[in-house]
Amino acid sequence: SFGNAALIALGLVPEPGSSTPRKDLSAAEHNIELLAMLQEKTKGNLTPEEGELLESLLYDLRLKYVDAKRQA
Repeated sequence: SFGNAALIALGLVPEPGSSTPRKDLSAAEHNIELLAMLQEKTKGNLTPEEGELLESLLYDLRLKYVDAKRQA
């Protein structure tokens, strides 16, 4: 859900019930930081697949965040 919230805040996905995406880079950054904290706190307690999924999600969101920041 943090990943979806970050995508919504990046303006890449419209909010539920809305057809127009909105950008809120502060909220996107916050959700990405929460995912990074979750990754740190669960280190060693995830299956390899879960760890890879979280790593991939964070990498993708960070790239999208940098791109959105450049466009702002």
